[in-house]
Amino acid sequence: MARPRRVPPEALQPYLIDLPHPRSPRWRELRRTPVKLDWPALFGNDRPVHVEVGFGKGMFLINASRARPDLNFLGIELERKYVLLTAARLAKQPCPNVRLACTDARWLLKECVAPESVAALHIYFPDPWWKQRHQKRKLFTAEFAEQCARVLAPGGVLHFVTDVEAYFDETCAMVVERGLARQSEETPAAEFLTNFERKYRQQGRPIFRARFVKASVGIGRGS
Repeated sequence: MARPRRVPPEALQPYLIDLPHPRSPRWRELRRTPVKLDWPALFGNDRPVHVEVGFGKGMFLINASRARPDLNFLGIELERKYVLLTAARLAKQPCPNVRLACTDARWLLKECVAPESVAALHIYFPDPWWKQRHQKRKLFTAEFAEQCARVLAPGGVLHFVTDVEAYFDETCAMVVERGLARQSEETPAAEFLTNFERKYRQQGRPIFRARFVKASVGIGRGS
């Protein structure tokens, strides 16, 4: 059996954004001088930007970006092995409308992304981090929900999916409190499901999903 074709490191570079990583010895220093992301400069065009937080092995990100060449996609993932794996898959079938960031999504949204500059956020199956000592790793907090509302453009959409009902209810309440309107969302076609969702559906687990839309005029509590 032939071995899979190996992708040279230079072929990965067009997809990778150079950003500090929380496990870097210089993280505390580098995070204080964040790089402000310029979407037209990053992608070479002014198409709408979709951001996926925690893309794992990249199934949704790859399929969605190939299905919608009229959009730009930024994937954020903390695990470097998954970032390199996804970059290699993209390089084998070039997909110029994708960029990958290996860093903390909470920091990136807060410090590097301009207000009202993102058309959609995709957040699928974040780890609930049940134990109290792990709470600092939890993605959805009140502050993160605030940042989601801040970076979304008017009319922008937040897609959220989880298999944990308590996490779903808690997150929905936080997002709605930040001024985004909750709507129901149908299950997309199979090619737009993540690896997690495919596995969980085979196991018969319940899946909870919602979409939240930012008002075209004004955001926040009381708007």
